Amino acid sequence: MGYPPMAEVTKEAVLDRLSKVKGPDLEGDIVSLGLVSDIFISEGRVIFSITVPAERAEELEPLRQAAEKVVSEIPGAGKVMVALTAEKKPGAPQAAAAPVRPAPSAAQAGDVPPPMAGKAAARGEPQSNSQKPGIPGIKAIIAVASGKGGVGKSTTAVNLALGLQANGLKVGVLDADIYGPSMPRLLHISGRPEPVEGRVLKPMEGYGLKVMSMGFLVEEDTAMIWRGPMVMSALTQMLREVAWGELDVLVVDMPPGTGDAQLTMAQQVPLAGAVIVSTPQDLALIDARKGLNMFRRVDVPVLGIVENMSYFLCPHCGERSDIFGHGGARAEAEKLGIPFLGEIPLHMDIRAKSDAGTPVVISDPDGVHARLYKDVASGVWAEVERNREGGERAAPAIVFD
Repeated sequence: MGYPPMAEVTKEAVLDRLSKVKGPDLEGDIVSLGLVSDIFISEGRVIFSITVPAERAEELEPLRQAAEKVVSEIPGAGKVMVALTAEKKPGAPQAAAAPVRPAPSAAQAGDVPPPMAGKAAARGEPQSNSQKPGIPGIKAIIAVASGKGGVGKSTTAVNLALGLQANGLKVGVLDADIYGPSMPRLLHISGRPEPVEGRVLKPMEGYGLKVMSMGFLVEEDTAMIWRGPMVMSALTQMLREVAWGELDVLVVDMPPGTGDAQLTMAQQVPLAGAVIVSTPQDLALIDARKGLNMFRRVDVPVLGIVENMSYFLCPHCGERSDIFGHGGARAEAEKLGIPFLGEIPLHMDIRAKSDAGTPVVISDPDGVHARLYKDVASGVWAEVERNREGGERAAPAIVFD
């Protein structure tokens, strides 16, 4: 079936090409066998998953590569992401339902070892940091996470990155919040990443930061309705198929919660640590504690807690109001024996300048709010360097809520 030049890529065209790919046992094709699902198309970019038996994931990697190849040959097709996934069979143990992590693409195979290997990988067991392959050129990767949404995590992440840069480091930002990417707006960046070589993309840049986000690849109002394996595939490719260059640190803005994206990041790369963002109230702290415990369980050091929206200063009378309570994050950090990185107030300037794409560390670098973020950045980096020297604190007790 032929396609006119620059034809719009459609689901029908993708299925037509995939019908040429033989099934796992070379009988039938992956479309007629019902193995293809979750086809997502945006401006030529194509993302889909193929269901295979979990125990055959490694063996069937050539099938994934073949599917990726035939779809990428459709005129007008841009970046193609393919994930292998496994469905739980009735009566099967829960382990059989675990998502199958897609293996590296052919373009990666010569440079980067698979993110998980061996029998332990097949069982989904976590690796130690020393076993995880790093990203070439990046010296440290820091995750900024929260147990729940609405606590100002992305605003904290972007100002932390700019604070690290202001302190003399070369910094990149990966917007791993697949479902709600916000870095394009926060850093006032528009446009699409350009290919460098093969599947590798050149990161966008904003205020001196190198940036990659799903928000550059799809329209802002596009609903990202993805299953776990597709999230893992997208994160893996944004990590390893971007020409990051030489960076002292990559700041990763994680989605809220403790789901597939967090586990993927923790298992894919040797994180230098995680920064937990919370507001002071008890409910937010309960969720923050869950996020903290999740990172500890996958052998990722927690660099500290930031208390965001810590207090409100009236711009007219100067009176302080503890709208969400006060000091909860500090007390939690002390109880768990991890650093308290600082208090960020609830202030109109921080919100307005973030919405305008001019974060306070850039728009008012000598202001009090910029200084707070720079102090947080200094505390984070001090913890990273101390951990490198072998001085990591003992892990706090794991408490399930």
